[in-house]
Amino acid sequence: MGETASETAARTRAPFAAGGVGIVVLVQTAVLTVLSGGYGFHRDEFYYVAAGNRLAWGYVDQPPLTPALARLATSLFGDTAPGLRVVATLAGVATALVLALLAREFGAGYAGQVITAVVTALSGYVLVVSHMLSTTTIDMLVWSVLGLFTARLLKTGDGRWWLAIGAATGVGLLNKWLVPLLLLALAVAVCITGPRKVFRTWWLAAGAAIALAAVAPVLVWEARNGWPMVTFAGGISENDGAENRLMFVPLQIAYLSPALVPVWIAGIVRLWKTPRLRSFSLAYPILCVVLLALGGKPYYSLPLLMLLTAAGVQPALEWFARHRARRWWLVAAGLGAAVSLAIGLPIVPAQALGPVLALNKEQGEQIGWPGFVTTVSDAWRQVPEKANAVVFTSNYGEASAIEHYGAAHDLPAPYSGHMSYADWGPPPDRMDGTVVLVGAFDRPARAFTGCREVAVQDTGIDNDERAPPSPCAPGPRPLGRHSGRASATSPDALGRVAA
Repeated sequence: MGETASETAARTRAPFAAGGVGIVVLVQTAVLTVLSGGYGFHRDEFYYVAAGNRLAWGYVDQPPLTPALARLATSLFGDTAPGLRVVATLAGVATALVLALLAREFGAGYAGQVITAVVTALSGYVLVVSHMLSTTTIDMLVWSVLGLFTARLLKTGDGRWWLAIGAATGVGLLNKWLVPLLLLALAVAVCITGPRKVFRTWWLAAGAAIALAAVAPVLVWEARNGWPMVTFAGGISENDGAENRLMFVPLQIAYLSPALVPVWIAGIVRLWKTPRLRSFSLAYPILCVVLLALGGKPYYSLPLLMLLTAAGVQPALEWFARHRARRWWLVAAGLGAAVSLAIGLPIVPAQALGPVLALNKEQGEQIGWPGFVTTVSDAWRQVPEKANAVVFTSNYGEASAIEHYGAAHDLPAPYSGHMSYADWGPPPDRMDGTVVLVGAFDRPARAFTGCREVAVQDTGIDNDERAPPSPCAPGPRPLGRHSGRASATSPDALGRVAA
C-alpha cells in the first residue's frame, strides 16, 4: 500500500525557511524589547529576583532554574524590568523558531513555516509569557523543544534522540514539574498508536539517566525539606481544582486565540492521518484528562496545543486555498491578533485594563508597586523607635517588592510567612519593637495588639492586593483593587508573629 499525502509530507522535509522565519523573530524581538518596561515588574518577578539572591537547589514552590535565570539577567542587563525580561524575550523568540522547525517536521513548506512563526508570536498565551519572566515562560520553550525531539525520534526511529529528550527533560525538571505530564501523555499515546519499537532501545535508559542526573540535586533538597513542592501542588488542586475544571475547555480556546481553533483542529486531523506521528493527536486529550483529574490549571496543556497548531498551519493553508476563504480567515486572524496584543502586552492604558483583566489578570499584577512601597515608607516613618522595628507582609509579592524598592526609601529588609519567605527566616528575637503590618492577614486579629491603620495606597486596579477595610481583620483577601495597607502595632505583636 502506498503512502498517503500526509505520510509523504511528514516523512520528507522542505528546506528551512530561514529568511522568512528570521524576519518574524527579529520583529518579535524588537516588539517585546520595546515594550518590556511596560507597566513594571510583576509580583512574581520580584519574587524570582529575591529567590535568585538566595540561590538554592529548591524553594517551597519551585525548582531553581527561573530564579537563577533572574539573577543572571539582572546581573548582566540591569536590575530593571527590561533587564530581567531579556530572558523572557529570548524564550519567546526561541519558541517561535522551534515551532517553525517543528512545522517543517510535520510537512510544512516555506509559507507554512513562516506563518507558524507568526501565529506563535501573536498567540495570546505566548505574548503573555514572553512579556514577563515566569516558570511558564521557560516551560513553554522546553515543551516545544521536547515536541521537536520527539517528532524526530518517531519519524526516524533513531534511539539516540532519547539523549536529547533526556537532556531537555532534565532542564524542564529544573524549572517546573509539569514535564512528566507531557511525557506520560506522549508515552501512553505511543503505546496505543505506535511506533512502540522506539521504547525497545537502551538509549531510552541513557536518556532517563541524563534527566535524573540533572534533577538529582533538586530531589535531594526536596527530600531533606519534606517535599514542599508536592505539598504546594496539592494546595493548588485543593484550592482551585473546581474552578480549574469548570473553566478548562473555555480557556483552552481563549488563551491561545479563538482564531487558531480551526488550525489546531486541522493539526489534530493531519497528525492522526500520519501513523508515525499519530501519538501527538492522542496525547492532547490524554493530557487534558489527566489535568482535569488533578485539577490542574487550564494553561498547563497549552504548550502541547501549540504543537498541534504548528501541525495544522500547512493543512489550514491548503484548505483556505482550495475554498478561497483566505480573505475571511485573514480578517479573523487580524482581529484575533489585535485582541492577543491587547491582552498580552502593555499597550492599553493602566486605568482602562478592566476588560483585559478578565482574560489576563497578570497585567494588573504589574501595576502600582513603586507607589505601594512609597506608602509602606510613609507608615515606616511614623515608627518612633526603628532600631528593633520590623516590616512584616502578608504575602511574597509585597515582601519582594519592598525588598526591591525599599533601600531607596530607607526601609529595612521585610519579613513574611508566605512561600519561601517563611524559610528565609523570622525576625531575630532581639527585634522586639513595633511591627509595621503590610497587607491583609488571614490569621486572627488577636495575633497583633494596638493595631491602627496609618496609611492606604490604592491604584484602582483589580489585583491580588485589594485588602479588607481593616488590615488587622481576619478573613480571606479578595481579588480587586491594588490597595496596600500598612499599620503600626505595639511591641507585643512581634513576639506573636515571630513565635
